[in-house]
Amino acid sequence: MRRLLSTLAVTGCLLTGFQAVSWAQGLPGLTLFSGIKSENQLPYRLDFGGQSDGWDRYIFRIPANKMKLAVAQFAITYPDYYKGTFDPKEVQVKVKGKAVRLSEVKWDKEGRVIEIFPEEPVPAGSRVEVELSNVKNPTFGGVYYFNCQVLSPGDVPLLRYLGSWVVSIN
Repeated sequence: MRRLLSTLAVTGCLLTGFQAVSWAQGLPGLTLFSGIKSENQLPYRLDFGGQSDGWDRYIFRIPANKMKLAVAQFAITYPDYYKGTFDPKEVQVKVKGKAVRLSEVKWDKEGRVIEIFPEEPVPAGSRVEVELSNVKNPTFGGVYYFNCQVLSPGDVPLLRYLGSWVVSIN
């Protein structure tokens, strides 16, 4: 009986430890002193752990309550000290879990912006995921602010700020 209880205790500790590791690069969690109000922080996930100088997939989420108007263009900007690379051919936008057809994806390295143009405007009130696959993380870790801006169809051609993903690379 004693051996069974110690085996269960060790197994429970191991499973809890693995679960904590898998949550490490989930949602933004508690961010102190980021300079961004909590209502402007957007959730994200790094599928392969966010290791510096490694390959990864970034899942940037936009909650439905942030999508107050339809969206004809997404623009994701990032800081000049982020030295990772993106593959514009490996970008997807999902609305309520279903992939949306894209007419174009542009990565402006000098301007530090990824522009994503869906074929049809994304409806207002939709839960959106922007998936960036085949990303090469920067050689040095750090905290990077990815800002999301959108353009509505027929809108004055000024991008509107939705929020920021505060991404941590180890």
